[in-house]
Amino acid sequence: MEPVCDLVLPCRDEARALELLLPRVPDDLAVIVADNGSTDATADVARRHGAVVVTELRPGYGAAVHAGLEAATREYVAFMDGDDSLDPAEVLPLLADVVAGRADLAVGRRRPVARGVWPWHARWGNALVLWWLRRRIGASIHDIAPVRVCRRDALLDLGVRDRRFGYPVELLDRATRAGWRIVEHDVAYRPRAAGTRSKVSGSVRGTLRTAHDFWKVLP
Repeated sequence: MEPVCDLVLPCRDEARALELLLPRVPDDLAVIVADNGSTDATADVARRHGAVVVTELRPGYGAAVHAGLEAATREYVAFMDGDDSLDPAEVLPLLADVVAGRADLAVGRRRPVARGVWPWHARWGNALVLWWLRRRIGASIHDIAPVRVCRRDALLDLGVRDRRFGYPVELLDRATRAGWRIVEHDVAYRPRAAGTRSKVSGSVRGTLRTAHDFWKVLP
């Protein structure tokens, strides 16, 4: 069956994770790996598993996401981290909501499967930003959209400009202000692939850097 949705995986040095993740991607999803300056075999692993590889040398999560979005060709597009902390099969219920017209944007809400998966400093930063979004624009979501599904053309028209870690926050802000119907699904949040480290939650410094990017795009 021809895939109906492109799944964009923004990656930097995630070769080990992709070896585990890519074989589990459902046939409904066509994978685009947005390689954001990897120095390992990320691109080679992605191609070996049948993914399209897009190279984005400009550093930044948002830059990689946007490069993947531009490379997508299908009506629907999904985004998920490529570190094997999330199950690609859980994209499908989100996609179903958008295809059926029940939502303009379907997002995941992380539910840790074990202690220590989501460090306190990352949880704190996440909660603070969400409190601000609820207070200022009435956003009703409970996580900063680690998994997202929407129509490709609608997302391009939304005009998200941030090219760093503030991208998902700006997206939620713009989508809420535009009156998009947003639904949320719980998704299992697991330890990332062994031998890899998160650029965001892997350290307090990484979380603070990300929080700075978040605040730059808040209304």
